Amino acid sequence: MDGKMLARLGAVVFVAVAITATAIELTRKEAVPATTQVLRAESDPLHERQRRCQQLGLKAAEDADCLRVWAETRDRFLGRTPVPPAPRIQEGR
Repeated sequence: MDGKMLARLGAVVFVAVAITATAIELTRKEAVPATTQVLRAESDPLHERQRRCQQLGLKAAEDADCLRVWAETRDRFLGRTPVPPAPRIQEGR
């Protein structure tokens, strides 16, 4: 066998394997496991506050409630115990 013949044979084998793999992938039925479904409570107050902050746009960066919401969201995502809020200092006394 010369080099050209070997290259052609390799190309044919490669194409055959690619077609076979594509056919197998297209005919395979994907079962959606129950764990991939999003499980969320119907009325999550944190979710509602996140939506409010989203609607505020750039003003949310200056909003104290949105900063608390983002901190709570971050803590929930990272699995940390939420830090209790610092006491507010009242002005004028």
